[in-house]
Amino acid sequence: MEIALVLGLLVIAIVLFASEKISVDIITIGLLVVLSISGILTPSEAFAGFSSDFMIILASIFVISGALSETGLLDKLGSKLIKGIKSRSLFIAYTMLITGSFSAFMNNTTVTALVTGPVVGMSRKLKISPSKVLIPVAYSSILGGTCTLIGTSTNVAVSGYIASVGLEPLHFFEIFWIGLILSVIGIIFMLIFWKRLLPDRAEGAFIEEYKIKQYLSEVVISEKSNLIGEYAFKSQLAKWNVKIIKIIRDKEEIIPGNLTKLQPKDLLLVECKVDDLIKVKEYTGLEVHADTITNKEIQSDKIRLMEVLITPGSPLLNRSLQDTRFRQNYDLVVLAIHRFNGMVSQKIGSLNLKIGDVLLVQGTEEATNAIRNSTEFSVMGDFRVNMFKERKGIFAAGIFLLAIIAGSLEWVPLSIAFLTAALVTVIVGALSVERAYETMNWKLLILIGGMSAFGTAMHNSGASEFLANSIIGILGDLGTTWVLTGFVILVILLTQPMSNAAAALVILPVAMDAAEILQADPRSFAIAIMLGASVSLITPFEPSCILVYGPGKYKFMDFIKAGVPLTIILLVIIMILVPIFWPLD
Repeated sequence: MEIALVLGLLVIAIVLFASEKISVDIITIGLLVVLSISGILTPSEAFAGFSSDFMIILASIFVISGALSETGLLDKLGSKLIKGIKSRSLFIAYTMLITGSFSAFMNNTTVTALVTGPVVGMSRKLKISPSKVLIPVAYSSILGGTCTLIGTSTNVAVSGYIASVGLEPLHFFEIFWIGLILSVIGIIFMLIFWKRLLPDRAEGAFIEEYKIKQYLSEVVISEKSNLIGEYAFKSQLAKWNVKIIKIIRDKEEIIPGNLTKLQPKDLLLVECKVDDLIKVKEYTGLEVHADTITNKEIQSDKIRLMEVLITPGSPLLNRSLQDTRFRQNYDLVVLAIHRFNGMVSQKIGSLNLKIGDVLLVQGTEEATNAIRNSTEFSVMGDFRVNMFKERKGIFAAGIFLLAIIAGSLEWVPLSIAFLTAALVTVIVGALSVERAYETMNWKLLILIGGMSAFGTAMHNSGASEFLANSIIGILGDLGTTWVLTGFVILVILLTQPMSNAAAALVILPVAMDAAEILQADPRSFAIAIMLGASVSLITPFEPSCILVYGPGKYKFMDFIKAGVPLTIILLVIIMILVPIFWPLD
């Protein structure tokens, strides 16, 4: 009965994770509640994952990564590293190498967010489509994380789990060589096939690119209009959901604000749906000047367009433009939002923003320049360098390096080393206390802590042993290596609807039970599962891939074409090298 309940909950969780209709942290907490009420988990077992030292390591890494990002140190370093590169192939190789190197010691999603904007800018200078470069960037950030214990949350979570069942946790650089080999193979693969496998999507004009042409129109206010004297944001136009993007008054271009009043002969550049445009045409005192406009008209010398990328840790995440008072706080108008799974160009004001969203914004030259140093999003094509924090960034990097040395040499426990580093970065002002909390990926922390407990439930209920015997019954006659291969393939498939860490924590107890039945080394099985979860590049659901989806103008099949062959190659390498580095017997 308990086995059926646990496996049933697992199926339900996978379906809910894939649907994305309910937040992953809510799903995880719900699982823990059901497992605790059923008696499969004791309260201490249910919450043990949240109090483990690997959670401290993960939280500390978020803070340190946030500090290195906010001080602009990595941006400046990246600017110097890729400056002067003229060869396209060299640019791709160099970019992948830099991204992978950073990702070995930082959260790979953060690294991807840091380099995406600069890479797009460099691509434009080299006259190469960003779609030829950004998938390699995402893949290298993912593969770079396989080089060290802290490279990905999956590594930290797996290390914590195997320690909880009595095995020795992973050493800091224990997986370095196999991770390096996987990363190099990824770079070589992309250098050979980037011209064939990756799309070449030329960047078009802003209007065509964001599909907003049909919604833009020019409206002239006559001298007899009832709108005269009304505030722009409270007028009849606002009630019809007609967004006033720009006002041209006596040849002067004005970005409307809360106190902007409409005047006779104002020419309004508005955005609206077709039905609302009909209402405007029928309204007395308004004249539709043009139903469409050109790219030249939307971007003049005084009014500029800019693309910004919503990054991890941004306070804008999961909030709408209306909630954040975007126009009032930044003096910018959002014309459209590009999302990885589809275009959004209607009712964008009430849409909750997600990681990877690309906003097409318009404002004065002063306003667009003012956001280049913003930590709330990344400006596409620009490096953000906060010179006033450069010294603090260097200090934070030095503290981080000392923490790595102290932890890897076991002078102090790794969790204490990174917690101390995170504390010092906040004390010296490299990151404020408020921003430290904002950089935390709370959903991921809850997910990993909860799924660790789910692994315990799999073991307590006998579900892991049941599944292990079933898989051994299917593949056991082929040998231990083939059984392990089956588990690695399974975890690769599970990472499509689930996060990498969650998939690994679900498969781990099953795989380790199978290893004991086969009298193989459970640690070897655990490391293979961990690496398999980290090299699943089949679909764009990995956060690093989501970040580049919009800027690269990718389609779902672009990731299938590039990711499937590379994932198969990496799977073969893992199955060859893991038994060599960590013998199965």
